[in-house]
Amino acid sequence: MTTIKTITATFLMLCCINISCTKNFEELNTDPNRLDRVSPGTLLNPIIYSMAAFNMQRADGFTFDIMQNALPFPSVAGGIHRYDVSESAGNSTWNTYYKWIKNIQEMKGAADAIEDPNYQAVALILNAWAYAQLTDCFGDVPMDEASKGDEGILRPAFNTQQQIYTKILADLETANSLFDVSRTMIYGTDILFANNIPKWQKFGNSLYLRLLLRVSKRTELNANAKMAEIINNPTKYPVFASNTDAAVLQMTGVEPNVSPWGRAIDFTNARAAASFFVDNLNSFNDPRRPKFITEATRVDPTTKKAVAIGYTGIPSAYSGGDTQFDYTPSNMSQALVIVPMVSVLMTYAEVQFIKAELAFKGVITADAKTSYETGVKAAIEQWGYTMPADYFTNATTTAYTAYDGTLNRIMLQKYYALFFNDYQQWFEYRRTGLPILPKGASLMNNGIMPVRFKYPTTVASTNTDNYKLAVQSMGGDDINTKVWWEK
Repeated sequence: MTTIKTITATFLMLCCINISCTKNFEELNTDPNRLDRVSPGTLLNPIIYSMAAFNMQRADGFTFDIMQNALPFPSVAGGIHRYDVSESAGNSTWNTYYKWIKNIQEMKGAADAIEDPNYQAVALILNAWAYAQLTDCFGDVPMDEASKGDEGILRPAFNTQQQIYTKILADLETANSLFDVSRTMIYGTDILFANNIPKWQKFGNSLYLRLLLRVSKRTELNANAKMAEIINNPTKYPVFASNTDAAVLQMTGVEPNVSPWGRAIDFTNARAAASFFVDNLNSFNDPRRPKFITEATRVDPTTKKAVAIGYTGIPSAYSGGDTQFDYTPSNMSQALVIVPMVSVLMTYAEVQFIKAELAFKGVITADAKTSYETGVKAAIEQWGYTMPADYFTNATTTAYTAYDGTLNRIMLQKYYALFFNDYQQWFEYRRTGLPILPKGASLMNNGIMPVRFKYPTTVASTNTDNYKLAVQSMGGDDINTKVWWEK
C-alpha cells in the first residue's frame, strides 16, 4: 500500500526539482491540519488481508500444479505440473512481498514511535512471515537495504539466506518477549485475531517452529535444540493449542474482506484434480473430499447423460492426448473460493505435524503417534468436518491412515494439512523429498523438481552488480539452484 504521504512526497520532490524550489522539503510536506504519522493499526488489516489473499492465489497458480493437487485440463504445452517453470514465474512474489514489507516497516516504525510493545511484536512476526516466504522462493534477497528508496538506496545489496534466517528467527524471539497482555491493542480491531494478544503470541512462536524446522538440516543455527526448548516450555513459548488458536483468516465477503476471486468459475475453469491428490483421499475415505473436489462424471451410452462415477482425477504430467480419458475428471470445488471462506496462514495441525516429526527423529521426548493423530484430526476439523471414529482403524483404510512409524506417513498427511497454504507444500517437499510424488511421462527439467524461482529480469538489469554477487553466492540463478537450507 502506497501511503498518501509517500505520494505527496514524491510529487513535491519532482516539483522542487523542476522549479528549483529552495524551501525545506519537510516543511512543504507537513499539513498542519492532519496527523503526519499513521497508527500501527491503520496498516495492520490491509497487510494481513492482502498477503493472505495473494498467498491463496499463489497456492492456486503455482503450488497446486507443482505439488499435484491439480493441473490444467484440457492439456496445455508445458505447464508447471510438468516442471516447466518460466523465467517470470516468481515476479509477482518478488514485487508483492517487497511492497508489503515496506508497509510492515512503516507499521513497525509507527509502533516504535508510540512505544507499543504489542504492535512492535506483531510487526516483527509479519516481517518474519513475509521474508521467510521471499527467501524460500528465491534464496538470497535484499533485506538490510531493502525498501529504502526514500533514503537514496535504489540498488540494495543482497543478504544471504543464512543472514536472513538468523535475523528473522532473532526477531521472533524478540517478539515473544515483547508481548504485554496488560496492554490492549487500541488502534482498531485486527481481522485475524481480533486483538487477542495471546493468539498473536502463539502465532509468532508457531511460525518460529516452522522456520526452525525449515533450517534444521543446517547446524549453524542449532535449530533442533531451540525447537525442543520451545516445545518443552509452553509457559514461556506458547504455541497453537487448538484450531481456535490457528492463524486462519475468515473472509466474510464484507468489503474489503472479500474473496480474491471475482468469479468462482475462474478457480475451476480449464482445470482438473490430480490423481495423486484424489487417490490418497479415496484411500483414506476422507471426509474432506466434498469440500476439496467434485465428483467425476461419465456420459452414459444409453441415456447420453452425464452420471457421477466417484472421485477420480487425472495423472499429472501425462503424455498423449486428452481423449484417452473417457470421463470428465474431478475438479477443485468452487466452494473453496466462495465467501464465507477461509485463508490459511498457519494451522494448529501443522504444529502437531512438526511435533510428530521431531518426536520421530528423537529431537523431543514425546509420542510421534499421538502428535500425528492429533494433527490429522485437527486438519480434518479445520475444514468443518467431524473426524471419523474409525479413521485410523477401519479395515479398508488403516493401511493408509494409521501411523506406521515412518516420516513418509507423517509428511503425506501434512501435505493435506498444508492444502491451500501458499507455497508450504512445495517448501516442505524441497526440505524432505516427501510425500513421494509420481513422475509423469512428460515431465520436463529432466524430471527434477524445481527448487526456486529465478530472480526477476528487472532485478538483473537494474541492480546488476548486486545481482551478480548474489548469483555468485548462490551458485547460479536457475530453478535447480538449491537455497542454503537445502544444501
